[in-house]
Amino acid sequence: MSTASTVKPTATLTAIPRTMRAGVYREKGIVRVEEVPVPEVGINEVLIKVAACGICGTDIKKIFHAYVPPPQILGHEVAGTVVATGPGVTKWHVGDRVMSFHHVPCGTCFYCERRLFSQCAQYKNTGLTGGFTPNGGGFAEYVKAMPWVAERGIVALPDNVSFEEATFIEPINTIVKAVQKARVVAGESVLICGCGPIGLQLLMVAKLLGATLYTSDPMAVRREKSLTLGAVESFDPTSGKLVEMVKARTQGRGVDAVLVAVAHPSVVVDALAAARPGGRVLLFAANDPVTKIEFPAAAVGIDEKEILGSYSAAADIQEEAADLVLRKKLPVMEIVSHRFPLDRIQEGLDLAAHPTAESLKILIEHR
Repeated sequence: MSTASTVKPTATLTAIPRTMRAGVYREKGIVRVEEVPVPEVGINEVLIKVAACGICGTDIKKIFHAYVPPPQILGHEVAGTVVATGPGVTKWHVGDRVMSFHHVPCGTCFYCERRLFSQCAQYKNTGLTGGFTPNGGGFAEYVKAMPWVAERGIVALPDNVSFEEATFIEPINTIVKAVQKARVVAGESVLICGCGPIGLQLLMVAKLLGATLYTSDPMAVRREKSLTLGAVESFDPTSGKLVEMVKARTQGRGVDAVLVAVAHPSVVVDALAAARPGGRVLLFAANDPVTKIEFPAAAVGIDEKEILGSYSAAADIQEEAADLVLRKKLPVMEIVSHRFPLDRIQEGLDLAAHPTAESLKILIEHR
């Protein structure tokens, strides 16, 4: 018998139901709203009633490409209210408004010592769950934070920050990590490939650093949105002249850094060509186990261009990155285009998987 089933919470917010509604990934491309057990809280654990959860591109890949086996309750951009705490919890109290990360590293292993937190064995062990195999759980009405997450992975929300805004704290952390890894600094020229939700968040953070920003996207509406958020110019990559146009604006050299927020191998070739000799190309969206990428060896071996990868969040910038959202330093709400109640989660997921000119960031809200 598990510890969670034998230990009673030390504090609860009114009566917690035995079951809840959750969007359960049941087969490739399909999420069904079902009644499932509310996670039981054990020693040093916290139960959160979810108010809002963002749909991430990783959720879409897992569901629509079946990269994880069902059943799963996904959703990791979570914000809500603490409704129960287990014995031993002193940091959090019933009624606290919070967001929670789903991955927290150990802090002491070989990889953590080298700031490679996402390679830590504990980091890979998801500590936020709505049931079944732990995988975030934000598409359920309640999620449980396991001890290591309850201790080091929950962020308190001030009253003037909405739950919708708070869903951006986790993705913004991943964005800050990526921009830091690309070593973007003030005065540099940066091209962002893709003006979807991730690309626009990369734009917001790079703009804070004082970079000169160019963007590219096939959708005119998204290119226009990037201009309103700080890009000086935006290009249509389908013209076949992206590299030519970028070089024309950088004295023929190319940009200092390219941030790739598109999961298409062909974009990497353009990104390398658009970067100056010695420049950096950061692959943000290349995180699935299937895609193969080919590029000219000379771009790296002769032109000394760097190809970098960045995955997930970093524990040591948790406060810094959260501050960008909590202090409203980034216009994150300007990219929210759609909100769906849990009953319509499949509709929201389908839209995220097949974006339209009108769609950007999509939230699931529990009402």
